[in-house]
Amino acid sequence: MTVSREASAGALAGLRVVDASTLFAGPMAAMHLGDMGAEVIKVEHPARPDPSRTHGVAKGDVNLWWKTLGRNKRTVTANLGSDGGREVFLALAETADVVIENFRPGTLERWGLGYPELSARNPGLVLARVTGFGQFGPYSPRPGFGTLAEAMSGFAAATGEPDGPPTLPPFGLADGVASLATAYAIMVALAGRAARGRGQVVDVAIIEPILAMLGPQITRWDQLGTVQPRTGNRSTNNAPRNTYRTSDGQWVAVSTSAQSIAERVVRLVGRPELAAEPWFATGADRAAHADELDEAVGGWIARHTRDEVVAAFEEAQAAVAPIYDAADIVADPQFRALGTIHEIEDPELGTTLMQGPLFRLSDNDGVIGFTGRPHGADTDEVLGSLGFTASRIAELRAEGAV
Repeated sequence: MTVSREASAGALAGLRVVDASTLFAGPMAAMHLGDMGAEVIKVEHPARPDPSRTHGVAKGDVNLWWKTLGRNKRTVTANLGSDGGREVFLALAETADVVIENFRPGTLERWGLGYPELSARNPGLVLARVTGFGQFGPYSPRPGFGTLAEAMSGFAAATGEPDGPPTLPPFGLADGVASLATAYAIMVALAGRAARGRGQVVDVAIIEPILAMLGPQITRWDQLGTVQPRTGNRSTNNAPRNTYRTSDGQWVAVSTSAQSIAERVVRLVGRPELAAEPWFATGADRAAHADELDEAVGGWIARHTRDEVVAAFEEAQAAVAPIYDAADIVADPQFRALGTIHEIEDPELGTTLMQGPLFRLSDNDGVIGFTGRPHGADTDEVLGSLGFTASRIAELRAEGAV
């Protein structure tokens, strides 16, 4: 377990990011950048905070999702539809390297805050625009959420039991994938700025990045005229591949993507003759015999405890993993060795655990300097650093602009 320290010289130290997005894909991209040392300033409406502050579970009146999603972000309020809010946003954008927004296309332009206005003040600015359907096309005006992307990308159609309905994930999968694509696109645009001396607009449609995670479904349809069927926990590419219940009521997952692993598994469960079958030679042919393989593997696993199964598979150098919940993750020695879980002191919750940055660097490793802060907690400090006087800030607050 990693005890987070004050953010200092992260790999992205010196990069200023203005996060004017809400809910998940945009704010999560900003979180990834903040984890690596970027200075992130979160801009929210004075009367309508980011809905993620009330999304999901809470401890008392303290939202837990926001504590993670809002980490490493200073919080500022500004009503961008007002003259005063526009003044504040232009001042922020003038000092920023990156602005992330997810308003419906045309909204920033209606407020006089489109890229022409922002880049006139700051030619090096990268404006990342994250929407459900992109900045143009017949669907671009529609409200867009990750659920719609999971439906339209082919993910839901391919997920679920063969005789069941299309299945959506119980978490923001498409938003999470889009957040990674957005963070990557921002770094690509910044590399382009370093080479050419000017910023540009990044257009991320949440319906697109998840497509890349689903393999060659488009090419398959184009070349073969078929689509991937729903197979539950099974795979059309290999077998045995499933979740199996152990004798102590726990569950494990088995994968045999490699032929050598499949052979080790059937030897381990006492069915070496299966490896000699002609159909065992390829993953696709093994998948066609999933019933027989699941019976062999599942029957053996059902006679052993989870710990016994994992130990036997490890000794046989076969691929297995226990099905974990959060308590298992926190206790697992591999996650502990990696420092995946960070222990942070939060002023409202006290000592708090959360997952850390996505990866490690040999230099300038990512840190969590602080958890999600209260709505508008840093407005006065940030605006003061931009040259706004105390009296001007008071005027803006009286107008409802901040």
